Amino acid sequence: MTLATPRILSVIPPMTQLNTPYPATAYLTGFLRERGFHAEQIDLALALVLDLLSRDGLPRIREAAEAIPPKKRSATLKSFLNQFDRYLAAVGPAIALLQGRDGSIAHRICSRAFLPEGPRFAALDNYADDEGGDPLAWAFGALGVQDRARHLATLFLNDLADVLRDAVDTRFEFVRYGESLAQSQASFNPLAAALTAPPTLVDAALDKLTLQAIEHSRPDIVLLSVPFPGTVYAAFRIARTIKAHHPDIVTVLGGGYVNTELRELAEPRVFDHVDYVTLDDGEKPLLALIEHLAGKRPRLNLVRTFARVDGNVRYFNCGELDVPFEEVGTPTWDGLPLDRYLSLLDMLNPMHRLWSDGHWNKLTVAHGCYWKKCSFCDISLDYIGRYDAASAKTLVDRIERIVEETGHTGFHFVDEAAPPKGLRAMAEELQRRNLAISWWGNIRFEKSFTPELCLQLADSGCIAVSGGLEVASDRLLTLMKKGVSVDQVARVTRAFTDAGILVHAYLMYGFPTQTVQDTVDALEYVRQLFAENCIQSGFFHRFACTVHSPVGLNPEEYGIKLQPLPPGQFAKNDVHFIDPTGVDHDRIGKALNKALYNYMHGICLDQDVRSWFDDRVPKPRVGRNFIAKALGAHYG
Repeated sequence: MTLATPRILSVIPPMTQLNTPYPATAYLTGFLRERGFHAEQIDLALALVLDLLSRDGLPRIREAAEAIPPKKRSATLKSFLNQFDRYLAAVGPAIALLQGRDGSIAHRICSRAFLPEGPRFAALDNYADDEGGDPLAWAFGALGVQDRARHLATLFLNDLADVLRDAVDTRFEFVRYGESLAQSQASFNPLAAALTAPPTLVDAALDKLTLQAIEHSRPDIVLLSVPFPGTVYAAFRIARTIKAHHPDIVTVLGGGYVNTELRELAEPRVFDHVDYVTLDDGEKPLLALIEHLAGKRPRLNLVRTFARVDGNVRYFNCGELDVPFEEVGTPTWDGLPLDRYLSLLDMLNPMHRLWSDGHWNKLTVAHGCYWKKCSFCDISLDYIGRYDAASAKTLVDRIERIVEETGHTGFHFVDEAAPPKGLRAMAEELQRRNLAISWWGNIRFEKSFTPELCLQLADSGCIAVSGGLEVASDRLLTLMKKGVSVDQVARVTRAFTDAGILVHAYLMYGFPTQTVQDTVDALEYVRQLFAENCIQSGFFHRFACTVHSPVGLNPEEYGIKLQPLPPGQFAKNDVHFIDPTGVDHDRIGKALNKALYNYMHGICLDQDVRSWFDDRVPKPRVGRNFIAKALGAHYG
């Protein structure tokens, strides 16, 4: 091993999204290559799904399902075993359709006679009319064969994922795989126990794929990026397999989960599996670590890096500045099988589907958040608190290079909130170069987004935006320090919609001091925003208090009392609290999600919002035409 010029492999662990690569490895690989290193990348999340959901994989799953006593088999397992031959015949064509490699099978899938239909297909009953007509005619009409087939194929894959969960691994999901083992888990014991338990079929498949990747790339250093709690178990599984077979390979753990939950890491057992854990942006810590491994930098001069020394966890940070955003280079997707990703279509809403449908080159307009005031957000952490922008020329240069490499002209800007000035400058540069792309991203619904700017962004290729409305209550928006009001959000979102840009609203419930009345009022605002075509999509998140947010740091300002964190040396992020209102937000959340699901399908927009709640709730204090009047006063 020559650590002066190491071979580096960046790994996307299961499970992340299946329609497009998670961007962390693309950023690191592009940066390392521009600095002269031999860097490769692999997506083991995609590889694992394609290995299991195949003609070779299904018989292994059937064997596990048949080992379960008949009386204990779920409806999903019974359907799978009873129709196994049909599943085996259909899995290859369904995958090929979702990969865009064989559209001809779509007609057979749309016939509803080709794919075996398990419990997941019951969702189609929600769309059936009273006369028993085609339940999907409203969404796809007489022609939308490809999209209709992809929706049915997605339900088919969801059935198979349920089979895996019921027969093979109770933790398995396409996104939140083993999430409970890692999310705000103070103790490492559950994760340690899972890693030492007899391997499941999923574990065995991941072990095999890991060793194949190592054999192919022969790396000296393996970087494991864990963005979510649902990727942590698999990342540790990969690291454990590498250590068992190639103990000389250096393993490094980083990513969004580490940056939020492991900032106070003190658990020595973590380092039975990985050699180093780095915080925040990976570029500078990796450069320092590579120099250290080459004997050119003492350990004391590492940057934001945990290591085990004499049995104890130590944190090293010499305080060197990060690589400026202008100099991080262009992400590369080279080495990732872009033609093998699955364009899933599980939500028929045209805005909501963007997250799982199609390939999107993920990029950021700037580092961090230019606002960095929201009280529920981790604004004390680097990924939000350190705002650093690149020039429009640099950004569009990167866009052109990525289009040339991938052949895809769709971009998803994954900023915390893309700055209006930066977007305007980018739009002007795209227009100046006459470059045709499609793009969408996350913003704040602030007044800078005038109708004129929205039209310019649309002309530059903007097709959709998402932004935080959170709790649609001016009192709570002020408490959150969002810097927006409900009527302002209405005007801005309508300006985007009038420009032909789809709008998704992030919504929140359970914020400190939020009463049932506040929630009913907020839902009424949301109903009106849908009815007035200001927003087309939304998602309700349950508020979680984190230790790095203003609420977590100063709970008394928000009228709550934090409960003590459980003892432990592993993860630390979410913190429970006592809210004097005593509202059962879990029960209320079911009503909110049910209402929103219908609103996104254009249903029940005239219905009294109180009808969604199981319990008696107060009448909205919001005027039934508040949003219409706010828009009328603005647009005249």
